[in-house]
Amino acid sequence: MDVKDANGAKLAEGDSVSVIKDLKVKGSSSTVKRGAVFKGIHLTDDPELIEVRSKEIKGLVLRTEFVRKA
Repeated sequence: MDVKDANGAKLAEGDSVSVIKDLKVKGSSSTVKRGAVFKGIHLTDDPELIEVRSKEIKGLVLRTEFVRKA
């Protein structure tokens, strides 16, 4: 299964990614700002989704079209 970021670069377990667009979080009043960097991503069963760890938001899942490899 190939997981690719917005630029087409392959993502692997444990990579670091940065957000390319401000994203509103469903079910929360918080926003993930453009340029935020997440280290140690976790790949899911869906090639369009990745799981990231954040202090503010637990269990955050991002679409790969909104991130790029850092």
